[in-house]
Amino acid sequence: MPEAESRADVPATPEADLALIRSVAEEAGRIAMRFFGRDPEVWMKEGQSPVSEADMAVDAFLKEALLTARPGYGWISEETVDDRAVLARRRVFVVDPIDGTRAFIAGQDMWCVSIGIVEDGRPLAGVLDCPARGEAIEASLGTGARQNGRDIRVVDLASQDRLKIAMARSALALLPEDFRNRVETYPYVPSLAYRLAMVARGEIAGTFVRPNSHDWDLAAADLILAEAGGAVVTADAERLRYGGPTRKHGTLVAASGQLLDDMLGVVAQTTFG
Repeated sequence: MPEAESRADVPATPEADLALIRSVAEEAGRIAMRFFGRDPEVWMKEGQSPVSEADMAVDAFLKEALLTARPGYGWISEETVDDRAVLARRRVFVVDPIDGTRAFIAGQDMWCVSIGIVEDGRPLAGVLDCPARGEAIEASLGTGARQNGRDIRVVDLASQDRLKIAMARSALALLPEDFRNRVETYPYVPSLAYRLAMVARGEIAGTFVRPNSHDWDLAAADLILAEAGGAVVTADAERLRYGGPTRKHGTLVAASGQLLDDMLGVVAQTTFG
């Protein structure tokens, strides 16, 4: 594992940061797999969201490994309360130890360890390690996105007769008829980070995201999608910022090209609650 910076106040290069989170995410994935399919202890936290002993074990490892290597960076995680001056630090780790906990608990393989590094509110490096699927998906700013070392890109919209859109089936009836006739709904994907990665590699063309997603669901996958030629944006077509006073986001749209504009038009006409 990469060693800590010699000076805590000097940020690492994006390449060094990516190498760090890649290696740490891989080990975190191995830790998660020790619990996967073995009936881990589960309890409910605020908002009736499940958390397992695997989430907590992975989170503890990530915090120790990452902050030892980069003691000058801030820390945001789904499972541990911020105890560092995030707003006073230019770079921040944004971590979800297991994105897709419900799938993990159910023995389904669509979950991942998500680690992003944000600088001044914008993603700089991101890794999704998906050990149950044998996938490692990553990007750093300006270098493109890769899965298992191979470049990935969003779907070529011009080559598709019908476009696969991931969304809740209950929301299908809310879509304007002209848009509904052009798309094919994709079955529910329990991990939001993984769903965005599917857009990045062209497996689906886009996804609507209901309100109340959080920084840790999005930061790493946001950069991966951007480097693959797409974007995840607010209903006002603005890019997301991370590490601010609130960790929650409203309705979001993720896609590329004209489809992104079309989906934003749908959001303007529809209430996705």
